[in-house]
Amino acid sequence: MYLFRGGNHHKSGQSADVFKFHVEKMMQWVDGLAKKDILVNGNALERTGKQIKGTGKTVTDGPFVEAKEMVGGYVIVKAKDMNEAMEIAKGCPILESDGQLEVRQIQVM
Repeated sequence: MYLFRGGNHHKSGQSADVFKFHVEKMMQWVDGLAKKDILVNGNALERTGKQIKGTGKTVTDGPFVEAKEMVGGYVIVKAKDMNEAMEIAKGCPILESDGQLEVRQIQVM
């Protein structure tokens, strides 16, 4: 699973055309994963949500993290191992715009 964090495309004051350009690049990359039959699933995440803490009695608006740390979306790919997943991830456009891509293996329970 790839978790997308940050990237310059969410900076305030950015033009709609620049935002659209970044979104289109990401969609082309994801489409390429689908054409290679390695895409399982993926979505962007809303910028707001709720957090439940402790015993579940405390609910707050959130997440309250800096934009560079906020998880903006995810993609699940088929890869034989972590090395292959890392190689696939190197082509992600978020890396071109000061973003981060966290690669995690899904644990089968």
